[in-house]
Amino acid sequence: MLADNHEYWNLLRCPKTNLPLKLINSEFLVADTSHQNQQHKYEIIEGKPVLVDFSTSILDQTETLTNNASSVIIRPTREGIQSIIQKLLSPEKQVANDNVKYLISLLKSQNSQPKVLFVGGGSLGRAMKPFYEEDAIKVIGFDIYASPLVQFIADAHQIPLANESIDCVVIQVVLEHVLDPSQVVSEIYRVLKPNGLVYAETPFLQQIHEGAYDFTRFTESGHRYLFKNFQLIKSGATEGPGTQLLWTIDYFNRSLFRSRRMGKIMKLLFFWVQYLDYCIPKEYWIDSGSDVFFLGRKSDKVITPQEMIQHYQGAQ
Repeated sequence: MLADNHEYWNLLRCPKTNLPLKLINSEFLVADTSHQNQQHKYEIIEGKPVLVDFSTSILDQTETLTNNASSVIIRPTREGIQSIIQKLLSPEKQVANDNVKYLISLLKSQNSQPKVLFVGGGSLGRAMKPFYEEDAIKVIGFDIYASPLVQFIADAHQIPLANESIDCVVIQVVLEHVLDPSQVVSEIYRVLKPNGLVYAETPFLQQIHEGAYDFTRFTESGHRYLFKNFQLIKSGATEGPGTQLLWTIDYFNRSLFRSRRMGKIMKLLFFWVQYLDYCIPKEYWIDSGSDVFFLGRKSDKVITPQEMIQHYQGAQ
């Protein structure tokens, strides 16, 4: 369930100084008046604080404030034949569903009312609906744009929340869109409580999406090392070579015919190749799958280079 303002506003911090914020005349300011030289102001637009240090962010201040003031982004809902096509092209993924169920069970065993932060939570992620249906789970979401699922606007390189204030962080298909994934993971580590949980899904073999805002890909091992300060609970690939092949069919035909529509048509014709994933052992997913996941717990121990070599789970 989405957290109400009173359930998280006391956790908000200045992204520049990490000092507590207070609400004054529809703006957030640093609460500690002894820091007069650090009295940064943050606007509230359409009820959502914009907590971004634009001097260090790739986000444009004017564009961000204007876009979020003019409209809240609502993803279109598909019905009828469009809904059927969407389900064919992007069916439910059992690995992600199982991971979410397991993560929620871990959360409930640690805290009766956990706070879960969704980094890049502007739209409902695949398999993530159960988090929003659980009354006991308090969901806090942010993104670089406003939507009904976010409570504030922020840049993940500077998460504007207090140290050790969150029980779990979910970051799904976001790390490829940030300039410095290590800095974002460091911020996740900072806001998590001791023994806090993190769940990440990130592309491995996928073509460019989101244009200029797409920077990075990770192998399963590289993804594990990105979360080197976390104890491994579970990791692997969420989608296999068949799904990866469908991505390639789409983008190959886009390129060949210089047409995004032709890519989608060919993707629809070959939608069935993704179901071949069920015939392929999971170790082959590691080597040639579409994306990878990591579920871990905040730890004081850092994984060693030797342990990284032992971690490899692929077929080679």
